[in-house]
Amino acid sequence: MACKILLVSRGSGFMTDALKSNLKKTGFVIVQAEPDVKSMEAGKDDVDLILLLAGDYVYDSAEALVYIMDISRDEERPVCLIGYDDEIGEIKKYIPETYIKKEFKRPFDAKYMAEGLKILAVAAEEKRMGKHILLVDDDTTFLKMLQGWLSEKYRITAVKSGIQAITYMANHRPDLILLDYDMPITPGPQVMEMIRSEFNYRDIPIIFLTGKSDRESIMNVMRLKPQGYLLKTMPRDEIVEAIDEYFAAHRWDGM
Repeated sequence: MACKILLVSRGSGFMTDALKSNLKKTGFVIVQAEPDVKSMEAGKDDVDLILLLAGDYVYDSAEALVYIMDISRDEERPVCLIGYDDEIGEIKKYIPETYIKKEFKRPFDAKYMAEGLKILAVAAEEKRMGKHILLVDDDTTFLKMLQGWLSEKYRITAVKSGIQAITYMANHRPDLILLDYDMPITPGPQVMEMIRSEFNYRDIPIIFLTGKSDRESIMNVMRLKPQGYLLKTMPRDEIVEAIDEYFAAHRWDGM
């Protein structure tokens, strides 16, 4: 399904038409709305993200900007901005940076912008379908057990090696990676290094899975600065609760 953008701009013009044309060529479905509540309300359904093309109107459109913030907060739609520095500064008076996922300063590179929006839109679309967790562990018994525990609440993809994980991520962006620390051939720290080296994936959170609970082993795990670690010996309820709490605390991360 094509990603859908709510493009908020004042009227039509060369910039707006060129922007719509470039985005459509990239595969987006564009719904254009005026910067007023009625127009945006009519077009906001099923959009994956909101793209605000700034102009002089931002200086007298407080109600519209607050409404965009409300859509972003309540329906978890990322907001992206196109504009000059002063225009973007004015927008941020009403839309906190928490909700603004990308800023494209004018003049902007249309190709670079389209690629960035595509990644955000796919992530937002997948988010509406449920949080997506990538499990990486060479222990197939544990892998299947953990998949069963988490699949009631989350979309789960399970792979048995770091190389399989990297291959899978070439076309997918999980919300969280649960990564076995001790794996043969490509151990967890090396897989994490490979993921962090990719610009579009370096911000995906990683929680290590480890069977070692001694202080030295835990210190070695945390020295790599993952988002956390889980002991494989933890009971089912504690593991599920830990994942639930992580997502609750990082609602806006990773979009």
